[in-house]
Amino acid sequence: MWEDSHEEGSPLTRWSEFADAFIDPFLPVEKKAAHATEFERLKQGSMSVWEYHMRFACLSKYSIYMLPTMEAKVRWFVQGLSPFVINETATAALNDMNYGKMVAFAQATETRKLKNRIERESSSKARSAGNFGGGGGGGRLALRVGSSGLSQSFAQS
Repeated sequence: MWEDSHEEGSPLTRWSEFADAFIDPFLPVEKKAAHATEFERLKQGSMSVWEYHMRFACLSKYSIYMLPTMEAKVRWFVQGLSPFVINETATAALNDMNYGKMVAFAQATETRKLKNRIERESSSKARSAGNFGGGGGGGRLALRVGSSGLSQSFAQS
């Protein structure tokens, strides 16, 4: 049944997806209802956009009636984002983005804003340490944005 439900040429299924699909019919109705309620209340909070997306994707299958279209799925995802990234992503959602593009856009927005925050904080610390008028060497913050996200290192000037 599992193999028949997937189109030929579709990407391989991860073990966790198969395990979820296998066990799902055996979950008690109460457990499914609890997952649906958790989805309805889901907010990004202190999670990263990626962590929020993974939780959203996992719980959304219990509330598919709430997501009848791609537009509804994108809107619901954006509504749960933190205030840190919601303004830009809400505007982008108006441009007919699909769910995958919206997740990538939200991640890029989060990364850019975190980088800007770190840069502002480091320049603020440098000013308060007396780097303007005199002596102290102080440190300089170097940021690297790679495939795994932001990393920082301090170099002495």
